[in-house]
Amino acid sequence: MLVLLPPSEGKAAGGRGRPLDLEAMSLPGLAGARETVLDELVALCGADEEKAREVLGLSEGLRGEVAKNAGLRTAPARPAGEIYTGVLYDALGLATLSPAAKRRAARSLLVFSGLWGAVGIKDRIPSYRCSGNVRLPGLGALGAYWRGPLAAVLPEAAGSGPVLDLRSSAYAQMWKPKGELAERTVTVRVLQSTVVDGVEKRSVVSHFNKATKGRIVRALLESDARPTTPAALAEAVSGLGYAVEEAAGARSGKPLALDVVVSEL
Repeated sequence: MLVLLPPSEGKAAGGRGRPLDLEAMSLPGLAGARETVLDELVALCGADEEKAREVLGLSEGLRGEVAKNAGLRTAPARPAGEIYTGVLYDALGLATLSPAAKRRAARSLLVFSGLWGAVGIKDRIPSYRCSGNVRLPGLGALGAYWRGPLAAVLPEAAGSGPVLDLRSSAYAQMWKPKGELAERTVTVRVLQSTVVDGVEKRSVVSHFNKATKGRIVRALLESDARPTTPAALAEAVSGLGYAVEEAAGARSGKPLALDVVVSEL
C-alpha cells in the first residue's frame, strides 16, 4: 500500500546536519526535475527579496523564509518526517510510532511537495517554503510542471497494491493516477455529522479533516493492515472504528471515493 500525503506549509527548523544531497533521495527519476526547481527557487530568492515574496505568496511576517530558500543548498537537512509539521503530522505522530510501524511508514508514505515533487519520510531535506500552487517565473505553475516527471516514476512506486490518496487539491493536481492504477486508488473525504432538531446534517470539515486523516494513517500503520484491493482498504479503515461510506457514482477508471463520517473532532 502506498499512502500519498500533502506537505505542511509550516516546517520545523533544519537544526544541525549535513546539507541536501539530491542524489541520495528516493524516487531518483525526479532528480533532474528537483535540480531545476531548486535552481530557480534559490536564484529567485537570492536575487530579489520583494519579487520572491510576491511569487511565493508570503506576508511581511514571513520575509525570513526568502533568505532561508536562498540558502537551501548549504542549509542543514533532516529526514522529511521531522521537517513537516502541522495538524496532519501531529496526529500521525511519526516519532512515537512503534518500531514496526516506523518501518512500514518508511516503505509506504510519500509526501508531495512543490519543490521536491514527492519525498519519502526518510529523505533528508532542509526546511523550505514553496507550495504546490506557486508559479515560478521561468517554470510556470509547479502543479503543471511536476505532472510529467511524477507520471514517469509513481506508477512503479505504487507497485501492485492499493494507493491511499490523502492529498489536498493543490497537490492532487501534480499527479493523477490513470487507468488500472486509478481503479486501485482510494480517496477520503471527512464529514462531520451533527443532529439538529432531530435531523442529521453533514458538513465538510477543513482543519480537522487533516487531523482525522493523520489518525487514520497512524492507525493503519500500527495495525499492520495489508489490504490488497481498494475494497479491502475500505474494510481496514472501517475495522479501525471509523464510519466509512462509499460515495455515490460509477467507479470505472476512477478512484474509490470514501466518506469518513465523524461526530466528534
